Amino acid sequence: MRVLRQIGSLAFVAGLFTAVFAGIPWHVIAEETPRVPWWLRIAVFCLLGGILVVLATVAIEQRSAKSAAEGPPPAEAGGDVVLLNSEVLPGRQVEQVLGLVQGHTVYAIWLGKDLSALVRLILGGELTEYTEMMGRARAAATDRMTAEAASLGADAVINVRYMTTSVVGSAAELLVYGTAVKLAP
Repeated sequence: MRVLRQIGSLAFVAGLFTAVFAGIPWHVIAEETPRVPWWLRIAVFCLLGGILVVLATVAIEQRSAKSAAEGPPPAEAGGDVVLLNSEVLPGRQVEQVLGLVQGHTVYAIWLGKDLSALVRLILGGELTEYTEMMGRARAAATDRMTAEAASLGADAVINVRYMTTSVVGSAAELLVYGTAVKLAP
């Protein structure tokens, strides 16, 4: 799917640049000619076809990810790792510091939800579309950090912190990090 999406993206970009940087000047110069040249037609088809291929591949990937998420949850590698936003776990001593662990993701919502959030922004109220998006991003990043800690043999991750930044439009980057430690028995 990724290769097909790359091809679609390249076709879109090539078609867009050809239509804008060659098609518009051609139209200005040869305005009296009603016939559209073959290269400009191909550019427009590449532009539209590229968008269609990218949208189709993303829709297929989202559908397969959604059906996988609806099934039984896989056994997590870091299911026994304790997460804390403090330096100490009451009643337990840190035996060994294993190092920094992190989880990272970039999430976005589809345009339809983005538009409904804009309407809610005007009317007021909680932007539930973004709340759900950030919840999914937080869960994915935390799972990745926990899996990394478990692969190091950690019993806990202390000083857990979350950071978020806006990437573009309604896409948000979420980073979670902390210190993986082994606890004394």
